[in-house]
Amino acid sequence: MGGCRALRLALLLAALPALCPAGASRRSGGSRSVSQMCVEKSLIFRSNTPYSTDIVSDPGGRDLLFCVQLDDTKLNYFPQPQDIKESDFVEVLEKYGRDSFLAPSQVQPSFSAFYRAGDPILIYFDSSSVLSMLRQPVKMGASGLCVDGNPAGFLDSKSTSCTRIFANLSKSCMSDPALNAASYYRDFTVLKVPINDTVMQSMKVNVTAVSPPGAPHMKDNICTDVVSEVIYEIEYSGTSGIQSVSVQFIVTNISESSRSSLQQHFTMHFWTRTLSHMLPRSGNPGYITGAPLLIANSGAMQHMSILRSESDGSCSRFHRHTVQFGRNMRTGCKVSLSPILEYSNCSYMQQKLYKAFQGVNRAEDFAITGNAHSTQAEEWMTILIQNCSVQAVNCTSCCMVPVTLEIQILWTKVGLLSNPQAQILGARHFYQCHPLKFLNTSMVPVTTVVTFTDMTDWPEPPRGQPQMHWKLPFDVFFPFKVAMNVEGSYRGDLAGYFLLILIISSVFYF
Repeated sequence: MGGCRALRLALLLAALPALCPAGASRRSGGSRSVSQMCVEKSLIFRSNTPYSTDIVSDPGGRDLLFCVQLDDTKLNYFPQPQDIKESDFVEVLEKYGRDSFLAPSQVQPSFSAFYRAGDPILIYFDSSSVLSMLRQPVKMGASGLCVDGNPAGFLDSKSTSCTRIFANLSKSCMSDPALNAASYYRDFTVLKVPINDTVMQSMKVNVTAVSPPGAPHMKDNICTDVVSEVIYEIEYSGTSGIQSVSVQFIVTNISESSRSSLQQHFTMHFWTRTLSHMLPRSGNPGYITGAPLLIANSGAMQHMSILRSESDGSCSRFHRHTVQFGRNMRTGCKVSLSPILEYSNCSYMQQKLYKAFQGVNRAEDFAITGNAHSTQAEEWMTILIQNCSVQAVNCTSCCMVPVTLEIQILWTKVGLLSNPQAQILGARHFYQCHPLKFLNTSMVPVTTVVTFTDMTDWPEPPRGQPQMHWKLPFDVFFPFKVAMNVEGSYRGDLAGYFLLILIISSVFYF
């Protein structure tokens, strides 16, 4: 592409954060790369350069980049080819006599061996062999218009939103990649770690789309299946880099008008499967009050968590409260349901609320003791889950959706009385349902309750040595009564003995 200059754009280019090198220029005797600064095409209002300008298309097919060549004498760009004399040949040979025409100041920066927090996530287009970055659109200025050049930062879990305005919706509906779900996962792969050399197949991670919608199309002056929300779930594992990438979509319809617009939302969520030996114990062996409750999801140990509210009362997408053993909890927040005609059905709303309650790491099993090992099946027990019925009562336009989750945990103390150990007997997730008129509902209040019930059956206390039962006098005359009773009993005994002696004597006498 021919080089281009812009006399009045220097300050604009220096102030824009989303600039990137691109393009190449021609020189007598061969070609070499040059540095160019590229900005969004929509930001360029006037170009007074005497040279021809070109628009660079990105690998996704969008004409977004307007490139301006830097005013750098090292680029060796002149309207006329440079004359090289025989005396200058050695000097030129030392500067350019290599396999590459890149000058020392233009050597491409080397990448780290692994992603660091905040680093751009690299993607690779196989069809064009182009290395690029995964981007997360953000809003620009007071108008909130979308800027697509913002790179997504590694481990930077966040949500952004912006607005797109269409002067000709019938044309943009099927030609604008920002409206098509396929442009967010097809034709490119994500690199596990940054690389400097050739991209190997083992370094590529495919982007998996969860229930991808069809391509947008016009029908009765309405653009259908337009992407309104994109959610990336990125699993990483320390310095091993990105392990898997999935994307979910929510689509809507746009009616054609003189100034059609669309509010889009973009979410990046990073998560990892914590190794069991890295997860601290919650007791040894019994649970300690206040320690996190251990759960397992597909063999990976995690901490049980429940919904947490943001400052505006909405349910947080990424932050959740950790369930602590022995401590009852109660939280409340509001789950946002997009009022989309295609997805305004009972099944969609139920799944949306169930996923909100469960979070990313769905609890399947729980650890009986605080030092359970993930490989020991006898130390784990399955969580009982009771979902809602899909039928509503006396309501034709209602849907029974879960609005309350009760996590009921039964536990007991076992072992010696001098050092009892707490262990869990069972756990149940019980969903309480409520009929919801989904056609006119956008925010659903939900509640999570956690209760711990002590089921300890304490034994009877051990029996000691027999004790004497002492009787004390109940009045002051008690000693005298005892003496009189003793004296009367003594006199009776003497009379009896005397009569017995007389009888025996008479028998022997005769």
